[in-house]
Amino acid sequence: MPALKTVEIDRYLKSLAGPSAKLLRSRVLGEEPGERDLKGYGYGTPVQIDYEVDGKQRRAVLHTVSAGPFGHEHMADRAQALLWDHSSFNLLPRHVRSIDVGALRRDGRAVSLGDAEEFFTLTEYVEGRGYFEDLMTMLDDPRLTETDVARADALCDYLVDIHRVASAERGLYVRRIRELVGHSECIMGLIDSYPDRPDIRTWDLEDIERRCVAWRWRLKDRVHRLRVVHGDFHPWNILFRDGTDFGVIDRSRGEWGEPADDVSCLTMNYLFFSLQRSGRLDGNLETLFMRFWERYLEKSGDMEMLHVVAPFFAFRALVMAHPVWYPALPDKVRQQLFRFMRTVLGEERFEPSQVNRYCDG
Repeated sequence: MPALKTVEIDRYLKSLAGPSAKLLRSRVLGEEPGERDLKGYGYGTPVQIDYEVDGKQRRAVLHTVSAGPFGHEHMADRAQALLWDHSSFNLLPRHVRSIDVGALRRDGRAVSLGDAEEFFTLTEYVEGRGYFEDLMTMLDDPRLTETDVARADALCDYLVDIHRVASAERGLYVRRIRELVGHSECIMGLIDSYPDRPDIRTWDLEDIERRCVAWRWRLKDRVHRLRVVHGDFHPWNILFRDGTDFGVIDRSRGEWGEPADDVSCLTMNYLFFSLQRSGRLDGNLETLFMRFWERYLEKSGDMEMLHVVAPFFAFRALVMAHPVWYPALPDKVRQQLFRFMRTVLGEERFEPSQVNRYCDG
């Protein structure tokens, strides 16, 4: 974290309260006041700020959030907590008031965010056509081209490469598996967002959720598997240019995770498009599905993935079977996806060659 310098506190107070604002003293709560830079204070340690505005003395406390477990591992987690504090403290009677919420830049400057309503990112523009367009073409044309094979191989090799980078942060793997099941964007959030429909039985959703919770307990201790991941490696987030030159967008849910997340996300789409075409995995899409799995397992040596991928497949299938995301999906395909989920979650090991059996239930 950048050093909290008294000169920067003074500059921040002027930006917040006007040019007459002046820092008088600061201290880590529990210590004697001092004029030194507060380099030794840690995340979560409150700092008392005494200052004056138009000659009137005021006192405030600068708070940060400690980096650590319980959802505070990432800077974005800590920012979320502080932004919520600022938006909610002043709504509760008798609660201490929040004056502002700010951020410390890399150069140590403090920036006010108190008037922010929404946040945004600004990214580069990436040329390319979504890989889903390739799959749409393959859905209508059963021929397998050299470009189809080369692009699938390039995507496979990309995942093998990024998944080589490991981390020893045990808690991040446990968190990623927990979020797979309990995050609002993942399994439980998707299940809760399913509309009431006669063709989607509540007990089916409950059964899938129960099975996924059981899988969480099977996976959470496999912390040696924590790797760099994309996190949402589906064809709409992959942009191809000429040949096998591609870029990716919209990385999701953190830098680290389970490699099975990326592999299942992409290969599930080969199955999804094929089911819409013929009600089974076949033809060019089956060739790419099988080739991708064989190539990835051979190049990565990660045979353990076959024992952990099931709940990640369930997550992706829940998206594809969702009536809100895919309202025009044929009922037969939706039911095949549910059979796929139930069967895969009931197997000890995923076998790529058995996908059609999984879909037939």
